[in-house]
Parts: sequence; C-alpha cells; structure tokens
Amino acid sequence: MGQRVFAENRAQELLNKAPAMAKDIQWHLIGHLQTNKVRAILPFVSCIQSLDRPGIWEKINAESIRINKPVRCLLQIKIATEETKYGWDADTLDAFLLAGQHNAFPNALICGVMGMASLTEDIGQVRNEMKRLKIAFEDLKRKYFINDVAFSTISMGMSGDYQIALEEGSTMIRVGSLLFPKSNE
Repeated sequence: MGQRVFAENRAQELLNKAPAMAKDIQWHLIGHLQTNKVRAILPFVSCIQSLDRPGIWEKINAESIRINKPVRCLLQIKIATEETKYGWDADTLDAFLLAGQHNAFPNALICGVMGMASLTEDIGQVRNEMKRLKIAFEDLKRKYFINDVAFSTISMGMSGDYQIALEEGSTMIRVGSLLFPKSNE
C-alpha cells in the first residue's frame, strides 16, 4: 500500500515487527511507555507520541544521548475522562515547563502534542475533548514553543473518530484499523 509510517501501542509489538520490516519505515510509539523499554525501542523509533511524565522524558533524553540519536516526541495530554488513559494534566505540565525543567532534556525533541479521546458513542464529548487538545497545543505554543518551528503536530483521532479530529485541527491521525482491518481468523 506504500505506507512508510507505522505506529504501535505496545513497545513489545514494535520490537517484534520492526526488524522484519523495510529499513525505511518510520516507527512511532503511541502507547504508554515504560521506562525499562526505552533503551530497546529507541534505535527503531522516529517519534514517541506518548511522552507523559518527567521520568520518561529524562530516560528518553539519556538513552538518545547514549546512542547519539535525538528523538522526536509529542507531549501526551490527558483529555479523556477514562481512568485508563495516560497523559499530562495541564497544571502539572505547565508547572514543569514554567520551571524550565524540559531544557535539561534537549535530545527529546518536542514536536507537538498527542491526545486520546474517550472511547464513547457521545460525539459531543469526543469533539469537546479534541477541542481541549487543540487549545492546549495553542497555549503551549504561545507560552513555551513560540519560536520553535518543530512544535507543529497535533496527533489526535483514530479510525473511529478521525473525521472529527480533522475538523478540530488534527495534523496527524492514527487510522491503522481502517487500513489494516483485523481478520476473523
């Protein structure tokens, strides 16, 4: 199909698939990343979309220095009401950035934000959560990344809600199950 950018939710799935795929594939990790998996996935990924806490930011930076490979990252913002979703809450992220702590991690290149809307049939709720992510992106850009042209990505929307995401300002969507539907085997 000509697809050259792939994403995985789980580090282990990425590690299983990446060596078998073409070398020009760009891999994104979109799921929650455990600190002990950073070293293993870093040689394969071009973007970690799930940077959701200070400890993982520090670990990504340290490992990227170790292998001399800066890595693009998206700040995962918690926009969903579900407890199972990860991400920064606005106040914690704002305090971290305001203190300038992120400047200690220059090899984790912040390129934007990522968010996962709630898994619900309530289209209004999904739309409102995506609006909040767009507002968070604009606020972060204005406050902390105004002169950073790399800070340009809003990753939101999946196969079931990508149309809403595009209407709400997404610049990157994740539509794996539309392209590669699971078989009933």
